[in-house]
Amino acid sequence: MKNCWTTFEYPMELRHLRYFVAVAETENVTRAATKLHVSQPALSRQIHDLEDEIGFPLLERSAKSVRLTEAGRTFLTEARAVLQRAEEAVAAARAKAGGMSGEIQVGYAPSLTVQILPQALRIFQAEFPGMRVMLHDLSTEEMLSQLHAGKLHLALMVQPTKKTLRGLRFEELARYPLQVAAAPTHPLAKLRSISLEKMAREKLIGYSQKDYPEYHDEVAALFQTVGSKPQIVQEHDGVTSLIAAVESGRGVALVPSCVSCMVGQRLKLLSLVPAGPPIVVGAITKEGAVPVVVEKFIAASRPVKK
Repeated sequence: MKNCWTTFEYPMELRHLRYFVAVAETENVTRAATKLHVSQPALSRQIHDLEDEIGFPLLERSAKSVRLTEAGRTFLTEARAVLQRAEEAVAAARAKAGGMSGEIQVGYAPSLTVQILPQALRIFQAEFPGMRVMLHDLSTEEMLSQLHAGKLHLALMVQPTKKTLRGLRFEELARYPLQVAAAPTHPLAKLRSISLEKMAREKLIGYSQKDYPEYHDEVAALFQTVGSKPQIVQEHDGVTSLIAAVESGRGVALVPSCVSCMVGQRLKLLSLVPAGPPIVVGAITKEGAVPVVVEKFIAASRPVKK
């Protein structure tokens, strides 16, 4: 059988294909009309016009439902392919219109973006399948430096201070309460929550002062509320080594709640009582005009409303 598009000479529009696919998938004109936000009579008329133009029936109709004919099943496969190709063409054109050369450079902090990044990549790459997202696991200082230098288009990270944010734009994406991570064998693992006063007596494992100065500032400010100083006994340049150190029982760590996605059963997470200020995570770009595709990536990173 010939491909049904090879000799097609009718003034068909993409909306005819979208209408047909919606009816074929729901097998009900009323439900399809609701999904498409059009009236049922108008939708029925469009499907009849389509069948008149191509010269054969696509649907078998009954009082309560519709079913595809043999020709209709073939047409459905082809219609889906055409709609998909049209979406890809629009996405490719949008990418070019954004002034980018086929890829965007994104810096990120693994422990803070473990919930944000997978969603962002899935949504963004569905809209822009031709764009490459180059991910760079960097420290806070590295991300800020590379944003200023134009090496990164975007960074997903903790909210920096106003001083370090100069010349940059920050958009909040998520807030995570601070929790205490302990090894399952640690005495604290028996608790569900812990006070800051008690935490002041514990050995802390944290991120390095050089790469994550804001972490040390926040921890120091937190303990200052109870008149204490944190006892940081080890520093690590990444979340992987920090988790391993805590798991070995060398100390406990203050981490954002989103880390639970990474640790599984390896560590026990306890709540702080009273709860301290949350960790604010967001997207940072340089001030001024932002390329369309970068704005789209930020939009894909925002929480999905349920």
